[in-house]
Amino acid sequence: MQFGGRRKKNSINPQSELYGQHLQFYGQPPLENISLSEFETFAVERLKLLKTVENLGVSHVKLTDLYISKLEKELKKSQSGPTEYEKRRKDHISHFILRLAYCQTEDLRRWFIQQEVDLFRFRFNDLDPKQQLEFLHKNNLRYDTVSFPKENTWHISKTDALDLVRLRKVYLKQGYAYIPHQDIVTIVLNDFRTRLSKALALTARSLPAVHSDERLQPLLNHLSHAYVGQDYSIQKNVGKISLDQIDSLSGKSFPLCMRQLHQSLRENHHLRHGGRMQYGLFLKGIGLSLEQALQFWKMEFIRGKVDADKFDKAYAYSIRHMFGKEGKRTDYTPYSCMKVILSNPPSQGDHHGCPFRHSDPELLKQKLQVYKVSPSGINQILELVKGMHYQLACQKYFELTHNIEDSSFSLNHPNQYFLESQKLLGGGKDIKREMDAPQRSQENAASKGSTATQEVAANTSQHLAEMTEDLDSFFQDA
Repeated sequence: MQFGGRRKKNSINPQSELYGQHLQFYGQPPLENISLSEFETFAVERLKLLKTVENLGVSHVKLTDLYISKLEKELKKSQSGPTEYEKRRKDHISHFILRLAYCQTEDLRRWFIQQEVDLFRFRFNDLDPKQQLEFLHKNNLRYDTVSFPKENTWHISKTDALDLVRLRKVYLKQGYAYIPHQDIVTIVLNDFRTRLSKALALTARSLPAVHSDERLQPLLNHLSHAYVGQDYSIQKNVGKISLDQIDSLSGKSFPLCMRQLHQSLRENHHLRHGGRMQYGLFLKGIGLSLEQALQFWKMEFIRGKVDADKFDKAYAYSIRHMFGKEGKRTDYTPYSCMKVILSNPPSQGDHHGCPFRHSDPELLKQKLQVYKVSPSGINQILELVKGMHYQLACQKYFELTHNIEDSSFSLNHPNQYFLESQKLLGGGKDIKREMDAPQRSQENAASKGSTATQEVAANTSQHLAEMTEDLDSFFQDA
């Protein structure tokens, strides 16, 4: 894959034969030139699709009618393109882009493989038997499928037929393997999983060469931690949350990560720099103004070991910097779930991070008991944590603490949790309406075909800005 100017509309793709079906093993990497803008857009759209596959796979039994209908709906949204050829081309290229981003660690590889296998399973089952057979033969898997009707309809001997039924063995004839349909799906999925696992290992070896391209390294690192939803720093509700409300809101509408930070701050009158960054940007996102933030942190810190003069000298600058009033005047965004989970893990004495990812299961269980989560609910959460579905565990916590059966959203951001909670409790109508305004304007632009690139460019620019000027240097403890 190479990067250059805009692709010519009439150019011929030498790999056009790969797009005869909407399903492939991704054995051949893309060879055409694509622009960086297209690279970014394709990557983010596939990442959104894989996150949807993950959420549906945990929330519903896979391949049930409900699961299939919801995934079909999401696929229709993601498979945009003027022609079937363009849709398949985007599928091919976007898969390989995410390979580069998700081959970097074992956790990333495991997550990527599982979502791609689930997506492949859905697409394979969506093919009719003739198309499945064509796909297998095209990929040199010389299989055919058989059912188990009455024995006199078999085109093999009676003895062989009975052995196949009883022992579930494959029947070989003239280079073909005849396998029951339910078994062929398992075999094909295992084949795809094995191929993809080996491919990711090979891709990881090539990363030093890829990272030598300074255009790609920050982008690929960003994708593996990417948040692809609403930007919660863009809002008009500044000042609509009073300082007196924070204690009450923390118990009703804060996600567990922020609830734990707030509780620790109240108890210790101090948070280390990681906690201040995570919690401070969250409070900014829910509506605290700069003046309120300075007052909030100062009031709490002077109750501990920091006097007013020391706070003004050591901490006030960093809060103004967070709001884009110092330094490069970057308007820093609240942390997404992916950033909380995957970056800057807490060490001893820290209280930031994701409780579902970074807490010992027994300590997490005790915390949930204190917050009056039912025993059965705790078990459900711990099962999700065991399966490394940390965002889904948080979403289950939301459902249990708000007494609802099924939340109607996919949780990706602590500030999203707060807004959905306030919306449900009836206290966030104004906040929800005004914070949705930027999102509605983006959706209107999408209808004109321009939003995807703009959104990716904005996310990438924000990420690069945060990389070049790290807030950590302003949050060092005195």
